[in-house]
Amino acid sequence: MIPPTVSEVRALHERYAPSVEALDLVFTHCEIVCDIAEQLVAQADLPLDVDMDLVRVGALLHDIGVYRLFDQDGRLDHRDYIRHGVLGHEILRQEGFPERLCRFCSCHTGVGLTRHDVRSQGLGIPEADYLAETAEEQLVMYADKFHSKTTPPTFLTADSYSLRVARFGEDKVHEFGLLRARFGEPDLTSVRGRYGHAQV
Repeated sequence: MIPPTVSEVRALHERYAPSVEALDLVFTHCEIVCDIAEQLVAQADLPLDVDMDLVRVGALLHDIGVYRLFDQDGRLDHRDYIRHGVLGHEILRQEGFPERLCRFCSCHTGVGLTRHDVRSQGLGIPEADYLAETAEEQLVMYADKFHSKTTPPTFLTADSYSLRVARFGEDKVHEFGLLRARFGEPDLTSVRGRYGHAQV
């Protein structure tokens, strides 16, 4: 598989974004996740056996489904936000991307959604396991936890995300802890300086 270039990914975002504001919110977030993933690999004590081209493209594409959740007035539908990963998977599949790229969309939510999570929480997505399996998928999912598309967008520390995910159960806190031990914690100082978003 020859991954798309950054300019090709940007063009895809531009095609699906319903507004300049939506493009700025989503594509900037994807760039930040890519930056964080690259930093985590660069600072690892032991070399991480990952395909960095795949990580970069996966990070830049992972939230493309968010565009389908904006209404006619440019408001983001937060109630159905859980669907953005599945919607992104559909977009990339329709665009002819291979499954290994589509999965970056559907398998990055939280620290992974199980079939049991979908059923027990009544999530509005098809009942299935949406779990990051490869090192590349896990790295993008983990890097995604350090930035949020809130209004205004914010950076999160590992501790603050751990507190957030606790509402979904101790098993999710444990899963995040495993990712934290494997990939380490990013230094958000430089990326915060580049994008100017606050940290919580």
